[in-house]
Amino acid sequence: MCGRFIITDTASDLAAMFEVEHEGSNLPEPSWNIKPTEQIPIVLESAKQDPAVRRLESARWSLIPSFATEMTSSFPTFNARSESAAEKPTFKKSVASRRALVPATGYYEWHTVGTTKTPYFVHSDDGLPLAFAGLYSWWRNPSLADDDPARWVLSATILTADAQGPLSAIHDRIPVALPEETWDQWLDPHTVGDQEFVDAAVAASRSLAESLRFYEVAPVVGNGPDLIEPVVRDSAHSDTM
Repeated sequence: MCGRFIITDTASDLAAMFEVEHEGSNLPEPSWNIKPTEQIPIVLESAKQDPAVRRLESARWSLIPSFATEMTSSFPTFNARSESAAEKPTFKKSVASRRALVPATGYYEWHTVGTTKTPYFVHSDDGLPLAFAGLYSWWRNPSLADDDPARWVLSATILTADAQGPLSAIHDRIPVALPEETWDQWLDPHTVGDQEFVDAAVAASRSLAESLRFYEVAPVVGNGPDLIEPVVRDSAHSDTM
């Protein structure tokens, strides 16, 4: 978790919602089935400018640390465990000053019983987009020339925490969804982040996590609005959890 999510808002919608001052190029279109390594929109603030400018950029969903020698990794980096992110070499520098918000309309989670995996769609109780706590990194591709515009790759990961409350019934991990009053502090590149800072963000996310709703959906195949249509088996599977 979180291995698939959706964002149905356009770039201009997101720019207005997050009070973005600069929109990057090649921002991805809305999608109902975003997979790791695909491009996602993220909100960030760069420390290179003072005051920092809030930007909406397209990033690869699977973080590539700056010290990596190649794009691929031997372990998945689309999620980062909040409990240890500040200590892991892959994420430590990003925790310190390269934090982002990852907009999401909702995400998919699979409840596993034996060999059976049942997909659920998780969303806010008011239908408004969520803002996952994310980390980002810039990676220089050593195989490309200095004048190649693709030589710098922006990538990102989503922080996760242990699930509590109703969501723990389907999975033991959840993405860290930040309430709006914490966005500015999370993004501020001049605030040096450490494990205590991350722990405080997770604590602030708990009340929002408690308000999330979920319902069963059909197998997540393809891409389109039909993927989030509820599967209604009986009254016990309605969106009342």
